[in-house]
Order: sequence, then C-alpha cells, then structure tokens
Amino acid sequence: MTHDTQGRSAAPKGGRPEPGGPARREPDPRRWIALVIILSAGFMDLLDVTIVNVVLPSILTDLDAEYAQAEWIVAGYVLGFAALLVTGGRLGDIFGRKRLFLVGVASFTAASALCGAATGPEMLIGARFLQGAMAGLMVPQILAIIHVSFPAEERGKVIGIWGGVMGSASAIGLVTGGALIEWNPADLGWRSIFLVNVPIGLAALIAAWFFVSESKPRNAPRVDLVGAVVSILGILLLVYPLTEGRNRGWPLWIFLLMGSAVVVLGLFVLYESHRTRTVGSPLVALSLFRNRAFSAGMTVWMLFWLAAGGFFLVWTLYMQMGLGWSALRAGLTSTAFAVGGATGSGLAVQVFTPRFGRKVLMGGAALNGAGFAAYLWAADHYGPDISSWQMALPLVVTGFGFGLVVAPMIDAILTGVPGRDAGSASGTLGMVQQVGMALGVALVGVFFFNQIDHDSDRGVDKVVPALQQQLTAAGVPDDQRGDILAGFRTCVRERSASHDPTEVPESCLASAEGGPARLGELLEKAGEEANAHNFSRSFSLTLWWGVGIQVLVFLGMFALPRHVRTGLEAVPAEAEEEHSPQLTP
Repeated sequence: MTHDTQGRSAAPKGGRPEPGGPARREPDPRRWIALVIILSAGFMDLLDVTIVNVVLPSILTDLDAEYAQAEWIVAGYVLGFAALLVTGGRLGDIFGRKRLFLVGVASFTAASALCGAATGPEMLIGARFLQGAMAGLMVPQILAIIHVSFPAEERGKVIGIWGGVMGSASAIGLVTGGALIEWNPADLGWRSIFLVNVPIGLAALIAAWFFVSESKPRNAPRVDLVGAVVSILGILLLVYPLTEGRNRGWPLWIFLLMGSAVVVLGLFVLYESHRTRTVGSPLVALSLFRNRAFSAGMTVWMLFWLAAGGFFLVWTLYMQMGLGWSALRAGLTSTAFAVGGATGSGLAVQVFTPRFGRKVLMGGAALNGAGFAAYLWAADHYGPDISSWQMALPLVVTGFGFGLVVAPMIDAILTGVPGRDAGSASGTLGMVQQVGMALGVALVGVFFFNQIDHDSDRGVDKVVPALQQQLTAAGVPDDQRGDILAGFRTCVRERSASHDPTEVPESCLASAEGGPARLGELLEKAGEEANAHNFSRSFSLTLWWGVGIQVLVFLGMFALPRHVRTGLEAVPAEAEEEHSPQLTP
C-alpha cells in the first residue's frame, strides 16, 4: 500500500496540534523493525566495499586473473554505484521508496550470487558492476525512508545509528573477510564473501515486504530520462579516470575525460534548470542548493570524504601490504576506529549538536586531524615494529571525530529537504560522498605510491647492516657480498615502482642466484623488512595530507549556519507538512 508523504495537516512548532485542530497521525509502529531491515541491507553495501580487498590474492590465483583485472573487480563496483545513486534516489521519489528498495535488494542479492558463481575475471567484473549499480538503487532509499518515516524528534537518533553503521563497516569488512578466508566454509574460498549476501539479502527482502511501509509524494515527480542519462554519463566520465589514472600512469586522455566530465555535468545543470522552469520534475531539485545548510554542507561533505577516502586506502595498504598483517589482524585492529565512530555518532546528534551547533562538527574535524597526527607520529616512531595496541588510541580519536561529523552532517543537510525530494537529496548526498572518496583515493594514492617509489633506498639502508652480518654468517664470500647487496637494492627499488605487487622483477631473481641455499630466504625476509620501513614512512608522510584536508574541512564549516538544525529540533509547520510522512498501518 502507498502512503502519502504530503497529505498531513500542518502542526505548529513542536509537533503538537493546535487546540481544536486536526489530530496528528501517529508514526508507523513498525518503523523500528523497518529500520533494522533497511540498515542490514545498507550494511551489505558498506561491507562489500572493503571485504573484497581481503580476497583479491585468492581471486588472482583461482581465476588466473591479471592484477589489472583484480583492480577492476574493486573499481567496477564503485563505478556502478556512483553512476546510479542520483537516478536511484529520484526513482524512489517517483515510484515509491519501498518499491525501489525491494528492487535494489533483490537485484543486489542476485548480483552477489553471480559474483560467487563467476567462472572468470570478466564475468566477475561484470557482476561487480551490476552489484554496484543495484546498490545505487537500494542505498538512497535508506536515508529517504528514514527521512519520511521517523518524526523529527526521533530522526536524529536514527541518523546517529546510521552513522555508527557507516563507521564500523570497514572494520567489520576486514574482520569478516579475514575470518571467512581462514575458516573457508564449505570449501568455497573467496566465493563465500559474495555468497554470504544471498541469505542476508533474501531475509531483508522478505522482511521489507511485510514491515517497510511505502512512501511517495501525492504529486510525485515525473521521470527525467534525459537528466538521468546525462548525469550517469557525467559521473562515469569523472569517476572512471580518477579510479584508473594511477594504473595507467596518468596519460593525457585521462585528463581529457575529466575535463569532458566537467562539461557534461555543466550541461546537466543547465538542462535541469531549463526543465525546472518548463516541465518541472527535474532529476535533481536545484532549488535545494538555495538552502545554505544543504549547499555548504555538500561542499564540506565532499572535502570530508576526500580525506576519509585517502585515509582508508593507505591505512589498509599500510597494515596488510606494508606490515604484512593478515586481514583478520588488520580488521581486529581497526575495531578501535569502529568503537570511536559508533560512540561519536551516538553522542553527536543526541547530546552535543542540539547544545553546541556547528561547533560539534568543527570539533569532529579537529579530532580527525588530531587523530591523523597522532597516528603518523606512532607510525614514524615505532616503524615496522608497531603493535595493534599502539595504534588503538589514534584510531579511537580518529573514529570519534569521524562520528561527530558524519551523523549530524547527514541530519543537518537533509532536515530542511521537502519529503517529495528526499530520494533525490539522499542520492545526491551519496554521489557527492563517492566522488569525494574517488578524489581522495586518486590524489592521496599518487602521493603515497610516489613516496614509496622515490624513497625506497631508505628502507634498504635500514636493513643492510643486519643483512651484511647474515650474509657473512651464511658463508657468502666477501667478493660476492657487494654484488648481492647491489642486486638487493635494485630489487627493492623495482618492486616499489611496480604497479603490480604480484610481479617479481628479474633483479630479485638474479640477486638470489649463485649463493648458498639460505640466500633466497635471507633476501626475501630483508626485502619484507625494507618494504615495511618504506610503507611506515610513506604512511606517516601521507597522513600530513589528511591533516591538511581536515584543516580545510574545519574552515569550510564556517560556511554552515551557526546553529545547525537537526531532526531533534522541531521544524516549522509548513516544512513539517511537506517532509513528515503519513504512515498508516
């Protein structure tokens, strides 16, 4: 059944009807059950973003895939997801958020099954793109359903829960992926990380059918087919080169694609403006950007995720490729971030923001920067010998700052959005987040990998004294030792410069030839130690970029209204009439 999100009578500020006026309809009593259902579906999406990184080595071996194909298994999901977010959000406004949510969950589950059944890398890449695209239909409905299903006084608490889910997903993804690989249920190997979505998706689909109420405006907007096509094209032209640029060496055509994306997105804005004046029902309601909280919030939101995207990239690479930790250990270590994020999200909307306004958001950005600074000090000070416990405090601080920003920012951006545009606004919010993360991965990734390449001798210098002693103890003659060390230095340098970490340069093979039986083992261990030193140094230097971006986020928050309005606060009657749902049993 369909429930009108705009048919409610106005109520005065505070949500109470005036004496003698029409009674306010009670919210759907099933809304909290519905929340668990939609958050479980959203968690599947968030989990799939990180969990795949854990099993890439297994996929490379089992499907005989090249490393470039393995990267597209990750990038394909991101492209499909980013492309459909805005369109998916608006389709929910048009056809009903529950209906689009059901379509998205069913299709996402089917795509997950295809991923698990993939017989080759090409099939897996295609299934991942489909999986991401279906997530693009599903995810915008989550915030839209929250926005129209919960009354103003409850919405802040719900957004805080969603923020906690976002903050913990990356950590749980690493833990889950590592555990599934180690336990290997039913001898499925890497396929289990995709197939685990099937029972979860089916359960969410059945439960949503019974417990999630439908919502869409009485005068629903019409389909904007031209706007949808142009927006998808513009987003793909922007996200694809950002995703692929480093692997291709940033050739000219990559920058031409990004330039064409700016042109196409500019045409999209012009077309949407024209459609608003003539036909109406634009894909993106440009009038939303006249709201200071929405427009300034979107800018700060992109900057924030630019920093977060870069951090999540180098953080996981540092722990797994640099320090050589298992995915399970990396995931368990990152639970400190998840705890901080969940705590910050819960306190931000419920306790801090109603009292301190935008100062809470600014404090979150400052804590994020402080957490990055503490982490870079620890990585540089302890080097490859750093322990999980020595990372815990910086991660808790960073996560707490993350939670202080994410939950109230989402709430503040969406609070003033009319109910008929909830899906469009949610999709735009998600798209801005994805573009920010793609920019962060591209920009921070360039600095991080260039630093590893250009500073490779630093790690070699750290391990050469011990390696010389080991070579002497192994009985390597003095006249061979110099050639072996020179070859070792070349090997480390070439491995650091390679875009494919699975490729073994010829210099690494040559340096281990002609020596004692243990020579290869000694050089391999020394290479791992040199690599750990290089990653630790590059990670700490890269985090300075994160600190700098958080400074920009902090300064950008001055553009937000001083008193950040959240869903905990009552809204004016005319606004409440638009965005509060009428959900009847």
